[in-house]
Amino acid sequence: MDFVQKLRVFVTVVEHGSFTRAADALAMSRPSVTNSIADLEQEVGARLLHRTTRRSALTTEGALFYDRATEVLSTVGEARNFFGGGNALPRGRLRIDMPNSIAKPVIIPRLHEFFQKYPEIELALGVSDRPVDLIADGIDCVLRIGETTDSSLISSVICHLPVVTVASPDYIEKYGTPKSIQGLDGHRGVNYFVGRSRRVLDWHFVVNGEDVAVRMKQAILVNDGYAYTTCALNGIGLAQAPRLMFHEDLVAGRLVEVLPELSGRPRPVYVMYPARQYLAPQVRVFVDWVKSIFVIPDTRWTRVG
Repeated sequence: MDFVQKLRVFVTVVEHGSFTRAADALAMSRPSVTNSIADLEQEVGARLLHRTTRRSALTTEGALFYDRATEVLSTVGEARNFFGGGNALPRGRLRIDMPNSIAKPVIIPRLHEFFQKYPEIELALGVSDRPVDLIADGIDCVLRIGETTDSSLISSVICHLPVVTVASPDYIEKYGTPKSIQGLDGHRGVNYFVGRSRRVLDWHFVVNGEDVAVRMKQAILVNDGYAYTTCALNGIGLAQAPRLMFHEDLVAGRLVEVLPELSGRPRPVYVMYPARQYLAPQVRVFVDWVKSIFVIPDTRWTRVG
Protein backbone atom coordinates (compact mmCIF):
# COMPACT_ATOMS: atom_id res chain seq x y z
CA MET A 1 0.00 0.00 0.00
CA ASP A 2 1.44 3.38 -1.00
CA PHE A 3 1.95 6.23 1.44
CA VAL A 4 -1.00 8.32 0.17
CA GLN A 5 -3.38 5.40 0.63
CA LYS A 6 -2.09 4.92 4.17
CA LEU A 7 -2.82 8.57 4.82
CA ARG A 8 -6.34 8.04 3.50
CA VAL A 9 -6.84 5.07 5.81
CA PHE A 10 -5.51 7.07 8.79
CA VAL A 11 -7.82 10.04 8.12
CA THR A 12 -10.81 7.72 7.69
CA VAL A 13 -10.10 5.99 11.02
CA VAL A 14 -9.90 9.37 12.76
CA GLU A 15 -13.12 10.66 11.25
CA HIS A 16 -15.11 7.48 11.87
CA GLY A 17 -13.75 6.98 15.37
CA SER A 18 -12.97 3.29 14.98
CA PHE A 19 -11.04 0.82 12.84
CA THR A 20 -14.19 -1.21 12.11
CA ARG A 21 -16.18 1.76 10.81
CA ALA A 22 -13.22 2.91 8.75
CA ALA A 23 -12.91 -0.57 7.25
CA ASP A 24 -16.58 -0.47 6.25
CA ALA A 25 -16.25 2.99 4.72
CA LEU A 26 -13.17 1.99 2.73
CA ALA A 27 -14.47 -1.47 1.77
CA MET A 28 -11.39 -3.00 3.40
CA SER A 29 -10.95 -5.73 5.98
CA ARG A 30 -10.31 -4.60 9.53
CA PRO A 31 -6.88 -6.35 9.67
CA SER A 32 -5.87 -4.44 6.52
CA VAL A 33 -6.79 -1.15 8.19
CA THR A 34 -4.89 -2.13 11.34
CA ASN A 35 -1.80 -3.11 9.34
CA SER A 36 -1.96 0.10 7.33
CA ILE A 37 -1.96 2.24 10.48
CA ALA A 38 0.87 0.20 12.00
CA ASP A 39 2.94 0.61 8.81
CA LEU A 40 2.23 4.35 8.73
CA GLU A 41 3.28 4.79 12.36
CA GLN A 42 6.50 2.92 11.64
CA GLU A 43 7.21 5.07 8.59
CA VAL A 44 6.66 8.39 10.36
CA GLY A 45 8.28 7.24 13.60
CA ALA A 46 5.45 8.13 15.98
CA ARG A 47 2.39 6.57 17.57
CA LEU A 48 -0.61 8.27 15.99
CA LEU A 49 -3.59 6.55 17.62
CA HIS A 50 -4.59 5.19 21.00
CA ARG A 51 -6.52 1.93 20.44
CA THR A 52 -9.34 0.54 22.56
CA THR A 53 -11.73 -2.31 21.87
CA ARG A 54 -14.44 0.06 20.67
CA ARG A 55 -12.87 3.38 19.71
CA SER A 56 -9.64 5.01 18.69
CA ALA A 57 -8.34 8.44 19.68
CA LEU A 58 -5.56 10.65 18.42
CA THR A 59 -2.32 10.97 20.33
CA THR A 60 -0.73 14.41 20.57
CA GLU A 61 1.51 13.53 17.64
CA GLY A 62 -1.47 12.08 15.79
CA ALA A 63 -3.46 15.30 16.09
CA LEU A 64 -0.61 17.26 14.51
CA PHE A 65 -0.17 14.63 11.82
CA TYR A 66 -3.91 14.55 11.05
CA ASP A 67 -3.89 18.22 10.05
CA ARG A 68 -0.97 17.65 7.69
CA ALA A 69 -2.50 14.43 6.30
CA THR A 70 -5.76 16.14 5.37
CA GLU A 71 -3.79 18.91 3.63
CA VAL A 72 -1.85 16.34 1.62
CA LEU A 73 -4.99 14.42 0.62
CA SER A 74 -6.71 17.64 -0.43
CA THR A 75 -3.72 18.57 -2.57
CA VAL A 76 -3.58 15.09 -4.11
CA GLY A 77 -7.28 15.28 -4.96
CA GLU A 78 -6.86 18.67 -6.61
CA ALA A 79 -3.90 17.41 -8.63
CA ARG A 80 -5.77 14.29 -9.75
CA ASN A 81 -8.73 16.35 -10.95
CA PHE A 82 -6.66 19.13 -12.50
CA PHE A 83 -7.39 17.95 -16.06
CA GLY A 84 -10.69 16.26 -15.28
CA GLY A 85 -9.23 12.95 -14.15
CA GLY A 86 -9.99 11.00 -11.02
CA ASN A 87 -13.23 9.63 -12.40
CA ALA A 88 -13.23 6.33 -10.51
CA LEU A 89 -16.62 5.65 -8.96
CA PRO A 90 -16.80 6.11 -5.16
CA ARG A 91 -17.15 2.90 -3.20
CA GLY A 92 -17.55 1.77 0.40
CA ARG A 93 -20.23 1.99 3.08
CA LEU A 94 -22.21 5.18 3.58
CA ARG A 95 -24.28 5.74 6.74
CA ILE A 96 -27.17 8.19 6.37
CA ASP A 97 -29.91 9.26 8.79
CA MET A 98 -33.09 11.16 7.92
CA PRO A 99 -36.65 11.63 9.21
CA ASN A 100 -39.44 9.48 7.84
CA SER A 101 -41.23 12.59 6.59
CA ILE A 102 -38.45 13.07 4.01
CA ALA A 103 -37.41 9.46 3.50
CA LYS A 104 -40.80 8.01 2.54
CA PRO A 105 -42.15 10.58 0.04
CA VAL A 106 -38.90 12.00 -1.37
CA ILE A 107 -35.71 9.98 -0.96
CA ILE A 108 -36.62 6.28 -0.90
CA PRO A 109 -38.71 6.37 -4.12
CA ARG A 110 -35.63 7.69 -5.96
CA LEU A 111 -32.84 5.72 -4.31
CA HIS A 112 -32.64 3.43 -7.32
CA GLU A 113 -31.36 6.43 -9.29
CA PHE A 114 -28.52 6.88 -6.80
CA PHE A 115 -27.52 3.20 -7.04
CA GLN A 116 -27.60 3.34 -10.83
CA LYS A 117 -25.00 6.12 -10.69
CA TYR A 118 -22.94 4.69 -7.81
CA PRO A 119 -23.31 0.90 -7.74
CA GLU A 120 -20.19 0.40 -5.58
CA ILE A 121 -21.62 2.31 -2.60
CA GLU A 122 -23.26 0.28 0.17
CA LEU A 123 -25.88 2.43 1.87
CA ALA A 124 -26.93 2.07 5.52
CA LEU A 125 -30.07 4.19 5.81
CA GLY A 126 -31.45 5.10 9.23
CA VAL A 127 -34.96 6.54 9.30
CA SER A 128 -35.78 8.30 12.55
CA ASP A 129 -36.52 11.67 14.12
CA ARG A 130 -34.26 11.10 17.11
CA PRO A 131 -31.17 13.28 17.59
CA VAL A 132 -27.96 11.54 16.54
CA ASP A 133 -24.30 12.10 17.32
CA LEU A 134 -22.64 11.71 13.93
CA ILE A 135 -19.21 10.85 15.35
CA ALA A 136 -20.32 8.60 18.21
CA ASP A 137 -22.96 6.83 16.09
CA GLY A 138 -20.67 6.49 13.06
CA ILE A 139 -23.05 8.40 10.76
CA ASP A 140 -21.66 10.18 7.72
CA CYS A 141 -24.53 12.50 6.82
CA VAL A 142 -27.99 13.50 8.08
CA LEU A 143 -31.02 15.26 6.67
CA ARG A 144 -33.14 17.27 9.07
CA ILE A 145 -36.18 19.57 8.93
CA GLY A 146 -36.13 22.76 11.00
CA GLU A 147 -33.48 25.00 12.47
CA THR A 148 -30.13 23.53 13.45
CA THR A 149 -27.88 24.81 16.22
CA ASP A 150 -24.98 22.33 15.99
CA SER A 151 -22.03 24.51 14.97
CA SER A 152 -19.71 21.49 14.82
CA LEU A 153 -21.37 20.33 11.60
CA ILE A 154 -21.27 21.62 8.05
CA SER A 155 -24.87 22.39 7.17
CA SER A 156 -26.56 23.55 3.98
CA VAL A 157 -30.19 24.47 3.35
CA ILE A 158 -31.40 22.58 0.28
CA CYS A 159 -35.01 23.79 0.21
CA HIS A 160 -37.85 25.21 2.28
CA LEU A 161 -41.03 23.22 2.87
CA PRO A 162 -44.37 25.06 3.02
CA VAL A 163 -46.32 24.35 6.21
CA VAL A 164 -50.05 23.71 6.60
CA THR A 165 -52.42 23.34 9.52
CA VAL A 166 -54.82 20.40 9.28
CA ALA A 167 -57.56 18.50 11.05
CA SER A 168 -59.51 15.32 10.41
CA PRO A 169 -63.17 15.55 9.34
CA ASP A 170 -64.13 13.83 12.61
CA TYR A 171 -62.30 16.47 14.64
CA ILE A 172 -64.00 19.29 12.71
CA GLU A 173 -67.41 17.70 13.17
CA LYS A 174 -66.84 17.45 16.91
CA TYR A 175 -64.99 20.71 17.67
CA GLY A 176 -65.61 22.95 14.66
CA THR A 177 -63.19 24.80 12.42
CA PRO A 178 -60.97 27.59 13.78
CA LYS A 179 -61.53 30.85 11.91
CA SER A 180 -58.54 32.84 13.21
CA ILE A 181 -55.37 32.52 15.24
CA GLN A 182 -57.29 33.77 18.26
CA GLY A 183 -59.84 31.02 17.62
CA LEU A 184 -57.14 28.39 18.20
CA ASP A 185 -57.53 29.04 21.93
CA GLY A 186 -60.63 26.89 21.87
CA HIS A 187 -58.87 23.96 20.21
CA ARG A 188 -56.24 21.42 21.12
CA GLY A 189 -53.28 20.28 19.08
CA VAL A 190 -50.98 17.41 18.39
CA ASN A 191 -47.66 18.86 19.54
CA TYR A 192 -44.14 17.79 18.69
CA PHE A 193 -41.06 17.74 20.91
CA VAL A 194 -37.41 17.50 19.94
CA GLY A 195 -34.10 16.57 21.52
CA ARG A 196 -33.15 15.21 24.89
CA SER A 197 -34.55 18.35 26.51
CA ARG A 198 -37.98 17.44 25.05
CA ARG A 199 -38.45 21.00 23.82
CA VAL A 200 -41.99 21.52 22.50
CA LEU A 201 -42.16 23.23 19.11
CA ASP A 202 -44.38 26.28 18.79
CA TRP A 203 -46.73 26.63 15.85
CA HIS A 204 -45.98 29.52 13.49
CA PHE A 205 -48.13 31.58 11.16
CA VAL A 206 -47.22 34.37 8.77
CA VAL A 207 -49.59 37.32 9.33
CA ASN A 208 -49.09 40.45 7.20
CA GLY A 209 -45.53 39.35 6.54
CA GLU A 210 -44.76 38.87 10.23
CA ASP A 211 -44.10 35.60 12.01
CA VAL A 212 -46.54 34.85 14.84
CA ALA A 213 -45.69 32.02 17.25
CA VAL A 214 -48.51 30.11 18.95
CA ARG A 215 -48.21 27.64 21.82
CA MET A 216 -51.10 25.24 21.29
CA LYS A 217 -52.96 23.61 24.16
CA GLN A 218 -51.88 20.04 23.61
CA ALA A 219 -53.93 16.91 23.41
CA ILE A 220 -50.83 14.76 22.98
CA LEU A 221 -47.07 15.25 22.68
CA VAL A 222 -45.01 13.07 20.29
CA ASN A 223 -41.55 13.02 18.71
CA ASP A 224 -42.13 10.88 15.63
CA GLY A 225 -43.50 11.90 12.23
CA TYR A 226 -45.61 8.77 11.74
CA ALA A 227 -47.14 9.12 15.21
CA TYR A 228 -47.80 12.80 14.57
CA THR A 229 -49.71 12.18 11.33
CA THR A 230 -51.62 9.22 12.78
CA CYS A 231 -52.80 11.27 15.76
CA ALA A 232 -54.10 13.93 13.40
CA LEU A 233 -55.86 11.33 11.24
CA ASN A 234 -57.55 9.86 14.30
CA GLY A 235 -58.98 13.23 15.33
CA ILE A 236 -56.94 13.68 18.49
CA GLY A 237 -56.17 17.29 17.64
CA LEU A 238 -55.19 19.88 15.06
CA ALA A 239 -51.74 19.46 13.56
CA GLN A 240 -49.23 21.71 11.82
CA ALA A 241 -46.32 20.40 9.76
CA PRO A 242 -44.79 20.54 6.26
CA ARG A 243 -47.39 19.79 3.60
CA LEU A 244 -45.41 16.78 2.34
CA MET A 245 -46.29 14.93 5.56
CA PHE A 246 -50.01 15.35 4.87
CA HIS A 247 -50.20 15.53 1.07
CA GLU A 248 -51.69 12.09 0.37
CA ASP A 249 -54.20 12.40 3.21
CA LEU A 250 -55.25 15.89 2.09
CA VAL A 251 -55.81 14.66 -1.48
CA ALA A 252 -57.81 11.66 -0.21
CA GLY A 253 -59.92 13.83 2.12
CA ARG A 254 -58.72 12.10 5.27
CA LEU A 255 -57.42 15.48 6.44
CA VAL A 256 -58.67 19.01 5.75
CA GLU A 257 -56.58 22.18 5.71
CA VAL A 258 -57.70 24.80 8.22
CA LEU A 259 -56.78 28.49 8.27
CA PRO A 260 -55.62 28.22 4.63
CA GLU A 261 -55.38 32.00 4.35
CA LEU A 262 -52.69 31.98 7.07
CA SER A 263 -49.67 30.06 5.85
CA GLY A 264 -47.28 28.52 8.31
CA ARG A 265 -43.65 29.61 8.34
CA PRO A 266 -41.77 27.47 5.78
CA ARG A 267 -39.31 25.05 7.36
CA PRO A 268 -35.81 24.55 5.98
CA VAL A 269 -34.43 21.15 5.04
CA TYR A 270 -30.77 20.79 5.99
CA VAL A 271 -28.14 18.34 4.85
CA MET A 272 -25.41 18.07 7.50
CA TYR A 273 -22.11 16.26 7.86
CA PRO A 274 -19.02 16.57 10.09
CA ALA A 275 -16.67 19.48 9.48
CA ARG A 276 -13.90 17.50 7.81
CA GLN A 277 -11.22 18.83 5.53
CA TYR A 278 -11.19 15.50 3.71
CA LEU A 279 -14.75 14.54 2.89
CA ALA A 280 -15.16 10.92 1.82
CA PRO A 281 -16.13 10.65 -1.88
CA GLN A 282 -19.26 8.65 -1.12
CA VAL A 283 -20.49 11.39 1.22
CA ARG A 284 -19.77 14.09 -1.33
CA VAL A 285 -21.70 12.38 -4.13
CA PHE A 286 -24.66 11.61 -1.86
CA VAL A 287 -24.89 15.24 -0.71
CA ASP A 288 -24.74 16.42 -4.33
CA TRP A 289 -27.39 13.88 -5.35
CA VAL A 290 -29.77 14.89 -2.56
CA LYS A 291 -29.43 18.54 -3.51
CA SER A 292 -30.16 17.69 -7.14
CA ILE A 293 -33.52 16.17 -6.19
CA PHE A 294 -34.74 19.56 -5.00
CA VAL A 295 -33.44 21.58 -7.96
CA ILE A 296 -36.73 20.97 -9.78
CA PRO A 297 -39.12 20.73 -6.82
CA ASP A 298 -42.50 19.08 -6.63
CA THR A 299 -44.60 22.22 -6.27
CA ARG A 300 -47.27 20.34 -4.35
CA TRP A 301 -45.13 20.46 -1.23
CA THR A 302 -41.82 22.23 -1.66
CA ARG A 303 -40.12 25.30 -2.96
CA VAL A 304 -36.43 25.93 -3.52
CA GLY A 305 -34.80 28.02 -0.77
